[in-house]
Amino acid sequence: MIPETKTQESCLRIFGLRSRLIRKDDDICKALEDAFSENGISPQEGDIIVIAESALATAEGNIIPLADIVPSDSAINLAADCRLDPREAELIIREADYIFGGVSGAILTIKNGLLCPNAGIDNSNAPEGYVTLYPADPTKSAVRIRKAVSEKYGCNVGIIVADSRTQPLRLGCTGVALGAAGFLAVEDKRGEEDLYGRKMTITRIAVADNLATAAEIVMGETNASIPFALIRDSGIRMIPEESGIELIPTDQCLYFGSFRKGFRTSRERVKSII
Repeated sequence: MIPETKTQESCLRIFGLRSRLIRKDDDICKALEDAFSENGISPQEGDIIVIAESALATAEGNIIPLADIVPSDSAINLAADCRLDPREAELIIREADYIFGGVSGAILTIKNGLLCPNAGIDNSNAPEGYVTLYPADPTKSAVRIRKAVSEKYGCNVGIIVADSRTQPLRLGCTGVALGAAGFLAVEDKRGEEDLYGRKMTITRIAVADNLATAAEIVMGETNASIPFALIRDSGIRMIPEESGIELIPTDQCLYFGSFRKGFRTSRERVKSII
């Protein structure tokens, strides 16, 4: 049981919600409702509920038996380069919007505007011989789940469909929001002043991504069976009609925009430019 004792209003709290194993064609809203009951907690006004994308994808039937996949020559070559199952490589080719290359065990792709490994295809937390794809429309699912939870429990909540990701040149996984509903996923700070009165010109806060990362700590990546997390006292303003996550084009992205201009290979070269 999760204690309901009141703590400081400024203290953000995250509860991992252990659940039964979610299977293909399960009702994800019913699974979430059961998880609330089994963990002794109910959603309250302003709570943010984080849902693992693999659990949602499985419930929505976006799970593929590898035995049904016949790899193409391109997939066989790609799999050999990156040490992947050729059938997984075939699915990556089908699912990815762009493929950039890869390392052992992973291929760098863009899927639905998100830079991610393997186009979101994952064999972890899937039955033997199966892989999960990304949910077909994470934000649409988040809107549906938010509506069901809000009506069931009589409170406004936010929903995040979350995955894990890696950051360039950093070891380990953080969280990323694939879909969101019920609050502003990206908060624009441009025009606000810093501590010294200077106006911010580019700063936006990735609210949904930050919350997904916080939830990642309690949800885990292995066999914890915690596909849901409830975030309380985040201070995030609920906007019931708000949904989606704002993306930016590649030419405005720090990484892609910089790569297009070419690498600066030495400190001396950088000094000569400055």
